[in-house]
Amino acid sequence: MMKKVFVAGGAGFIGSNFIRHLMAQRPDAHVVNFDALTYAGNPRNLADVADDTRYAFVHGNVADAAAVAAAMRGCDAVVNFAAESHVDRSIEDAADFMETNLRGAYNVLVAARDLEVERVLHISTDEVYGPATKENPRREDDAFLPRSPYAVSKAAGDMMCHAFAETYGLQVVVARPANNVGPYQYPEKAMPLFVTNALDGQPLPVYGDGLQIRDRLYVEDNVRALLLLLERGERGEAYNIQADNHVSNIDAARTILDVLDKPYDLIQFVEDRAGHDPCYYMDWSKLRALGWQPEHDYTDTIARTARWYAEHRDWWEPIKSGDFRRYYERQYGDRLANARPYAGTSS
Repeated sequence: MMKKVFVAGGAGFIGSNFIRHLMAQRPDAHVVNFDALTYAGNPRNLADVADDTRYAFVHGNVADAAAVAAAMRGCDAVVNFAAESHVDRSIEDAADFMETNLRGAYNVLVAARDLEVERVLHISTDEVYGPATKENPRREDDAFLPRSPYAVSKAAGDMMCHAFAETYGLQVVVARPANNVGPYQYPEKAMPLFVTNALDGQPLPVYGDGLQIRDRLYVEDNVRALLLLLERGERGEAYNIQADNHVSNIDAARTILDVLDKPYDLIQFVEDRAGHDPCYYMDWSKLRALGWQPEHDYTDTIARTARWYAEHRDWWEPIKSGDFRRYYERQYGDRLANARPYAGTSS
């Protein structure tokens, strides 16, 4: 039984949801949340557990090997969420991605090995496989074909985990989730960006023709899978996590506007980003064999997500100013100035 869990990147979107789930499901477990609090890390994500005696926060960066080892001492399990994760930012400059997603993963693995940690779960992504179709979904032993600097950095960290399992016998398991959506997601990502822009009556910038397909995995389903893999995943193995909630980006935008009762003419088609993968599909039979199933279908996932942001303006409104506003103008200013308006039927 886990007594003390070191969570790297626990102040971010998926990490904070995981910590909350872990503490609810395993009352005897203590958590050390190790986070650098970069722009997407937010202590408010865990305000409801901050005063719990089972929870401790340590401000630190996974790129700092000594700090990682010091904070991990005494823990018997490790979960590594720490990552730079926004593809658009990796296209601008990938240096931080390589430092956090590869060097940081290496530092976490070295500390876990040297401290003889019993279990390690590393969070990777479906993007390591590159594009895939429904007819030819990627399996865990398929070759990696990453196409963005972000995906390359995650593939490198993922492979490092395999090396530590084979070379040192480290009890490390890798999770490869699909696109997560849900509460506390930083609004640079497509779904929270669309929702919050719609709530403010602002344009929804849809890349290209909006026909890129993504699986929308509700974060609560994902963290259930992650806890299962932490406890029961096989050493050296990777596990795909997918909800089969695949829809195009334009359909997702329309669904959000339907839920919020906003007009479709908020949709603006903008210049596509470089190397935009058309779709990802994975075979998740290995995880299914452990007894996991998603509990939220596509409609429920989008509706829950939209409602959460509608009810928590106090969380996201302060974020969408300052640094975020400067990033948004840099990323979308010229694109929106030259956007193509939506020509379909309004909701």
